Amino acid sequence: MRLSNRNKASVYNFLSTVLLMIMALGIIVFIANKYRFNALEDESYLLIIVPIMMLIIFYICGRQIFEYDSDGEALNFKNRNIIPFLDKPLHDEFPKYKLIKYDVVSILFIKRLYITVSSKNNGSTILKYQISYLNRKEVNDLKLSLNKVVKANKENKDKKTDDDRRIFA
Repeated sequence: MRLSNRNKASVYNFLSTVLLMIMALGIIVFIANKYRFNALEDESYLLIIVPIMMLIIFYICGRQIFEYDSDGEALNFKNRNIIPFLDKPLHDEFPKYKLIKYDVVSILFIKRLYITVSSKNNGSTILKYQISYLNRKEVNDLKLSLNKVVKANKENKDKKTDDDRRIFA
């Protein structure tokens, strides 16, 4: 199964640009009000605070673009920001049999995907992805696909354990 919200990158770019323009306009109006017009009293600080809060919320939600591919024998996860220099993009690819479990955590408008992968060195590793910009249907499809992989891995593990018991019995 493939899941991607890459086609919404232009929308996120537009939203980011609009928020930056609103913030710049708010700063200009604040300065003009403060030194020239003095029409707004203490409310003029809202011209700066509100756009900054909106930008903070936009960027706290995390990386906007999430791609998932479970076709073949490997799971492929990509998570990147629309602004390339803002943070380092994540890209992980590993065999399906290494997936132990996953968890989707949702707090208000922030969603995170935690993937637990088996590792030779220290038992398991937790990979973190930001999926706040996926809609509910996309999150449900992602959960369904990951559930299939986890279930298949548990069945294979149980089958292997049963085979080992028969050999040593």
